[in-house]
Amino acid sequence: MTDRRVVITGAGVISCVGNNVADFWSALLEGRCGLSRVTRFDPSEYRTQIGGEVRGFEVEKYMSRKEAKRLDLFTQYAVAASDEAISSAGLPRNVEDAVDPARMGVVVSSGIGGLGTLTSEIETLINKGPSRISPLLIPMMIIDINSGALAMRYNAQGPNMGIVSACATACHSIGEAFWMIKRDDADLMLTGGSESSITQIGMAGFCSMKAMSTRNDDPLHASRPFDAGRDGFIMSEGAGVLVLEELEHAKKRGAVILAEIVGYGCTGDAYHITSPHPEGRGMARAIVNGMNHAGITATDIDYINAHGTSTELNDKFETMAIKQALGDHAYKTWVSSTKGVTGHGLGAAGGFETIACALALKNGVVPPTINYETPDPACDLDYVPNAVREKKIKYAINSNLGFGGHNGALILKRFGD
Repeated sequence: MTDRRVVITGAGVISCVGNNVADFWSALLEGRCGLSRVTRFDPSEYRTQIGGEVRGFEVEKYMSRKEAKRLDLFTQYAVAASDEAISSAGLPRNVEDAVDPARMGVVVSSGIGGLGTLTSEIETLINKGPSRISPLLIPMMIIDINSGALAMRYNAQGPNMGIVSACATACHSIGEAFWMIKRDDADLMLTGGSESSITQIGMAGFCSMKAMSTRNDDPLHASRPFDAGRDGFIMSEGAGVLVLEELEHAKKRGAVILAEIVGYGCTGDAYHITSPHPEGRGMARAIVNGMNHAGITATDIDYINAHGTSTELNDKFETMAIKQALGDHAYKTWVSSTKGVTGHGLGAAGGFETIACALALKNGVVPPTINYETPDPACDLDYVPNAVREKKIKYAINSNLGFGGHNGALILKRFGD
């Protein structure tokens, strides 16, 4: 098992800053924020009126209108991102022509799932009665349908499931897919997360929690991770999907390798339903566990793409966790949150941010934390404020946390070292 190495050979993105990896990556490096006033419904009565909506998404590029009507938007996003990931990995649309179907699996999940479908069907129930409910309600709504639909699309007959851990969902999905390849259950895994929760009920729920920023008149500067003036996250949507592959399998077919995944840690805080542990213990252990699996120490880490939500508690407690895990080396490590650009993709966040780590390793460029203006004494690390940095980095961490006390940390390595 330890001899099987896992590499990233493909990536796909649907996001508020672009519907492909190239546009997504350029937005991160340019600090080009994709947040704006919500247009999907009238947000005037909402405490928070801004979000990271996907724009210019043409579903007909990926499927027929008939097929689209049978899939909630979160699964449509997953299909689109997966198609790009498959193509960028150098695989044919009929993946079975290049990969044994029994050796290809799918773990592409979501934090919330088909909230739009559920909302519209509840309206139908209230207005027209139970006999008018669509027979597709349940299969369109459930989170595991992402993996099921993608398996049918590509004839992937290997491990298949949906992992749900709120905003740590994609991170855990990628981590568990990594282990599936390590333990020889598959040679190739399609993995990541998607989300489409910018709906009336989704916005209302987070507004009632007072978890989101109220900088409604300034959406481009509302998401400001680690800044002293942060006042909440901004919800966004989309999908981030990766192709993971066993190294020798990838080399045999001449695949271009973006990065290698060498470790993964996951823990639970057992503390609070929405707040991270106030000393960052759970995330610290996840990072340490991931480094142990990778066989490295704190001084090897060059960069962390932090969860960095722009909330008062997350950013402070995540900073504590990094310092616990890395000790004095935390102050020498570059830490950035790309959520200033993308907003918080919830169940898709770990997909976006693992792709960002892989590209940072491959290209030797670290994306910045934008909107960082006023240092917070409780957040005292180097957050790569407002401008990219170029450096050949060897190891990077993507960390994600989720409501319920879920923590995940992926350890990535530049391939070829």
